[in-house]
Amino acid sequence: MRVLYQFPLSHYCEKARWLLDHKELDYVAHNLIPGFHRAFAQLKTGQNKLPILKDDKRWIAESTQIALYLDDHYPEHSLLRRDPHLRELAIEIDKIADELGVHVRRWSLGHALTHGDEALEIMMGEQGYLRQFEKFSKPILKTLVTKSYELQEEKIAQSKLRMDELVLVLNERLIDNFGRYLVGDRLGLADIAVCAMLAPILELSGTPWERENNEVSSPELRQYKDYLLSLPLGQYVQRIYETERNARVDWRGI
Repeated sequence: MRVLYQFPLSHYCEKARWLLDHKELDYVAHNLIPGFHRAFAQLKTGQNKLPILKDDKRWIAESTQIALYLDDHYPEHSLLRRDPHLRELAIEIDKIADELGVHVRRWSLGHALTHGDEALEIMMGEQGYLRQFEKFSKPILKTLVTKSYELQEEKIAQSKLRMDELVLVLNERLIDNFGRYLVGDRLGLADIAVCAMLAPILELSGTPWERENNEVSSPELRQYKDYLLSLPLGQYVQRIYETERNARVDWRGI
């Protein structure tokens, strides 16, 4: 059985889940504890980040490497085109999306942790040691997340500026391809990468960032969500999620 080691709230892990779902491959999403995941990741893959895919005896780290591996070993429902130009373009957009994801994560997490514990609740999962010792684990987890993602005010402000720049770059790329997809005429790696990276801001239904029971996000998040949805890029992400995100596994994991 394939196992995807993940954080439920990570948009990079959402990207990896989507890659596997697009390929229509069976897998289990297994949650690791933030901070403590590093030793496991280092032991299995020689690096300390998630997501990690275990496929039989193979261990593949990082969402883009997972995409390349899946196309090599499971060519049906390809993520990259055979045409060299389209392939190069998709990989270039995927790199832009990966950089965007760093800044989206820092900016959105910074605001989320300022306006409540919802993000921490998801990170802790519904069961396990973090939930059993919630009184102690929640403040420790908040400290780990703040340090790991550099959630200082100055860093958050810098990420907002770079996020703005990359959103406009991707918006232009989408317009250049007539607004349907980012590369070619069907869903691929570039689309999955960009949509997954922006999903935390758009709070889309069926994702870890969906707002339930009339919960209110911070004014800054709400304002940026409205801004994104005023752009072709935001409307495209919303449409792709509604029409092509056919999730086969619950993002909450086990």
